[in-house]
Amino acid sequence: MFSKRKPEIVVISDVHLGTFGAHAAELCEYLGTIQPKKLILNGDFIDIWQFRKSYFPKSHLEVIKKIIDLSNTGTEVVYITGNHDEFLRKFSDSQIGDLRITDKLVLDLDGKKAWFFHGDVFDVGIHKAKWIAKLGGWGYDLLILMNRFLNLILVKMGKKKYSLSKKIKNSVKNAGKFIANFEKTVSDLAIENEYKYVICGHIHQPKIIRKTTKKGTCLYLNSGDWLENLSALEYENEKWNLTYYKELKPLQKPLVAAVTIFKRD
Repeated sequence: MFSKRKPEIVVISDVHLGTFGAHAAELCEYLGTIQPKKLILNGDFIDIWQFRKSYFPKSHLEVIKKIIDLSNTGTEVVYITGNHDEFLRKFSDSQIGDLRITDKLVLDLDGKKAWFFHGDVFDVGIHKAKWIAKLGGWGYDLLILMNRFLNLILVKMGKKKYSLSKKIKNSVKNAGKFIANFEKTVSDLAIENEYKYVICGHIHQPKIIRKTTKKGTCLYLNSGDWLENLSALEYENEKWNLTYYKELKPLQKPLVAAVTIFKRD
């Protein structure tokens, strides 16, 4: 039995439990390798928009059980609300058992202010036409399901897996512009408020990048998602690591390759 890694903070977002696209089994395996001091679920953990009584399989329940187990063994769990689980915002800044629910979180990390939030507040499209956003969520879920069948066939044929959603996103000119604008808006506001780290999810694009303006600098971090990228952020020894499940699987031991590392200034 291997010993678990013990990072100071782990951030996961956009798990979308309750949908066909959620990679619950893989998330369970990842959670089984860690015992963080603090686990931050940064929005859209349970997809209440698409929740249906007829679909919440055992593997999705296992993820919840795994998080409860972590909480019972010393991990502080913070649930930051997102747009797909906005129903929980009525319970913001409350404690339910060992679970803390909030809309945003500010921490002092080794003398630097870190700002955690989901990110949907900067998505104008969601607020102006929520029904379109919800319809898009259903379409995305169906696309992910179709993609799984496609990849099963490709793997059997000895070919590489293919992402339909990434192909569609890359072909839409406005998609790249939206992501760039999102990152700039979030980072500019963080710099104005003297946050050195700004950590969000929502756009399903894992990234760690230094942002600089005339007013200062901050580190922009996005934890990605557990629909396609299967990614998480880990903070340990004053470093942020962006980790991927695909790097965990071949190792079969509690070492997740950190593809991007940023050290403290």
